Amino acid sequence: QVQLVESGGGLVQAGGSLRLSCAASGRTFSGYFMAWFRQAPGKERAFVAAVNQDSTGTYYAHSVKGRFTISRDNAKNTVYLQMNSLKPEDTAVYYCAAGPRASASWLEYDYWGQGTQVTVSS
Repeated sequence: QVQLVESGGGLVQAGGSLRLSCAASGRTFSGYFMAWFRQAPGKERAFVAAVNQDSTGTYYAHSVKGRFTISRDNAKNTVYLQMNSLKPEDTAVYYCAAGPRASASWLEYDYWGQGTQVTVSS
């Protein structure tokens, strides 16, 4: 079992920045592929970004590429999502997830956090 707890969400104006954190406990964090997803009201959960186990590979949705940066610190069992140049359409609940392999499909991830709300005002 892996327990994931997100933090860092909030209300920010368009053009601003936020940094989300996801702290993991339980089984070996460094063995998991980590990802961020988001879900806006009335929409399906969507892939945002992912990082492989040793941080040698990162992956981004087209809509956030160049604005968001995913990173992880295996010594701290934490994955981060730095979000810059935020837009109102980035408003959603953001979830971190842990899984065994690279995938943009939420179905491939075994463990999920409870989510943190990000609201971007225009």
